[in-house]
Formats: sequence, C-alpha cells, structure tokens
Amino acid sequence: MKKILVLGAGAQGGPCASILSRDKDVSAIVLADINIDLANKVKEKVKSDKITTMRVDAGKVEDIERAASGVDAIINLVLPRFNPNVLKAALKNKAHYVDVALSMFGPTWNQLIEDKPLEFDNEFKEAGLTAVFACGGTPGVTNVLARRICDKLDRVDEIHVKVGGRPLEEPEDISPEWSTGWCPDEALENYEDEVDIFENGKYKRYPPFSAPEKYNFPEPVGTVLVTRHTHEEGVTPPRFIGKGLKYCDFKYPFDPIAGALVKLKLTSKEPVDVNGVKVAPKNLLMKLMKAPANEFLLENENTVKLPPNFVGFIVMDIKGAKSGEDIAYKLYWPYHLFTSMEEKLDFYTRFGTTEVAVAMPAIVAVKMGMQGDAPRGLIAPECLNPTRFLKMMADMGVPVKFHEVCSKEISAS
Repeated sequence: MKKILVLGAGAQGGPCASILSRDKDVSAIVLADINIDLANKVKEKVKSDKITTMRVDAGKVEDIERAASGVDAIINLVLPRFNPNVLKAALKNKAHYVDVALSMFGPTWNQLIEDKPLEFDNEFKEAGLTAVFACGGTPGVTNVLARRICDKLDRVDEIHVKVGGRPLEEPEDISPEWSTGWCPDEALENYEDEVDIFENGKYKRYPPFSAPEKYNFPEPVGTVLVTRHTHEEGVTPPRFIGKGLKYCDFKYPFDPIAGALVKLKLTSKEPVDVNGVKVAPKNLLMKLMKAPANEFLLENENTVKLPPNFVGFIVMDIKGAKSGEDIAYKLYWPYHLFTSMEEKLDFYTRFGTTEVAVAMPAIVAVKMGMQGDAPRGLIAPECLNPTRFLKMMADMGVPVKFHEVCSKEISAS
C-alpha cells in the first residue's frame, strides 16, 4: 500500500485525489496546496478517509519536503515554474515523481534543446527512482502513442501533433469573457512565447502564431485554423525517440483574442507609464480576468448527465520507413478520453469525476515508477513502455481509444 503526495488541489489535483482515493493500492493521500480552503473543499467532495490536507507553498522547498515526508511518490500539479523545488523534495524524501508540464524555457526545457545532460537525472538514477516530466494528456498520452508507432519503424522522419475542437452549439452570449479553462497566466505565456520546433535535425525558434494552417479534423470538428504553439511534443521526442527523426512540431487552434492581447503587448510584464503611474500590463490583465471555473468542484450527478457542449481531438501524423518502404501513420483520439455518454457516466461512477484525461496518465506514470516498470532517472513519457502504459490505463478503467491509419508508398517495377 502506497502513500502519495498530490501537490496542488486545483482543476487537476481534485480529480487526481478522487481517483487515488478509489485505488486499492493507495493507503494514504496528502493533498497539499497554498490554498488550504481549496484542499479542504476537495477532501469534502471526495469524502475519503485516505485524504489529509496540508497548506504548502511550492515556492519553498522546505514546505514541500515536510509534506512529502514518508510518501512513496509525488504527483506535482502546481505551476511548472515550481518543478525544480518539487524535484528536490522528491529526492530528499526518496520518492518517485511525475508532473504534467515543463516550464517553458525553464532548466529542463533549455537542457533539451541545447542537448545537454538533464539536471536531476543522475541523482534520480543513483537513488533508484523514476521522475517523469510532462505526463498528462497532451503532453503525455500523445508521447506514449508516438513511441508506440515509432517502435514499429526502422526510421522516423517526422512527427506532427495538432489539437483542434469546436463548441457543439452557439453560445448564448455572443461576446463571452475570454477563458483558457486553466491558469490564464501560464496560458498567455504559452501564446506569447516564441516556438521551439525540431527542423532538419536541429531546434529552431519561430514567432508565435507562425505557419498558419487550415487542418481538417475528424467530424464533427471539421476545419480548424491552427498555428505553431510552444509545447513539449515539439521538443522531447528528438531526445528520447531518435531513430533519425528530422522534424517535430506542435500546432494549436488560433485564438484571435489571445493573438490580439499579445500583439497589443497586454501580456507584457514590463511596466508602462500611465499618467505618471507605472503598471505592468499583464498584472492589470490578470487582475481584471476572472479565474477559470474549477470543473471538478462543479461536477455532480446532474451535471454529468448533460450532453457535452464541446468536442475536440488530438491528431498525430508520423512519417518514417520500415524494411525500406516509406510509411505514414495517422492517429486521432478525443480530448476527454470518453467516446460516449455511457462511458462518461461510467467514469463519474468509478472515479467521482469525468476530468480524468490529465490526472489518470499522471497516476499511471507514477505507478509504473513505483512498480519498477519504468526506467530510472528523469525521463519523458515516451520513455515509458507504451504497451504497459496503455494496458494500465485500460485496467484502471480509462482505455485510450484511438483511430489509426497506416499507409505505405510502394513502387512496382
């Protein structure tokens, strides 16, 4: 029986605690957040004696170390800028580790694109521990599926990942408040950041919103305008998949409001003088912007019976060769991992939440580490055995159902 620290009680921490509370292999869960009231609300909703709550400031390593005392693993669901602190606490407490996102242009990110050794990698190896970074839905499941396909190929040439979706009905308010659905501060940074992609065997940096493309997603989504976007899938596969990979990128739906905010420099942290008062535009924007709703706390038996109001897919195109023949694979799967109302309701019955797409892959990754089914050291999701990963997802009640098409280019002579 294992004890797990879930760091962060927000939109992903709540579902993670709820899933773990129903896991027979987990005896205790420490749910820690700087907002203790939020952690307590999650505990009250989950109604499990396994959960204890703590107030923890992720900006203080000693806080995290105290919360991690005696745990077997840490699932890090706080802002990626705190990842180094949590990694240090995991090492101090000899705990396995997983997070769901890298800090863009943070230490690990820069070490990847500069082809340098990863900080903490040797320390985790020497301690016999696994630390998996960026293992949620996307990145995470995306990377595992990429590895599954690349294992079939002798040579990998290109990996393209695209995300697209659309509302299923027109909103009542034709001018709704802009919302990302997650931390707006981090989301806007991702929109304004230059974009790292792997091209011709080297990392290159491009402007945000570059290379616009109208991509035809599976129905009922249809055509969506996507552009280059800062994301882990454009950065980690060249290091961990290899096989001669020459090109790797990630594209995300173009958001005209985010684009306008970036172009107007309203996302800048540099203070500007406004009638003698210095104000950082982003600070003002964050002050005025409403925090996204915590879907986990809003879910109940009635809301989960409502039909979905949004549909989205992740699509991956992989090109390479096998036995001298050029081969192309196309995969796609739904954002939320459920494919019907029956499956959605089953998720809620099993886990007390339908918000499993990020939390469950993180849990699977950390369980693989604890069970000795994962390499030791600091690794990306594509380092995990895809067959074992996907089987554990299915065994835990969340099968990854994806559509796969393989095409070959054959010349007869």
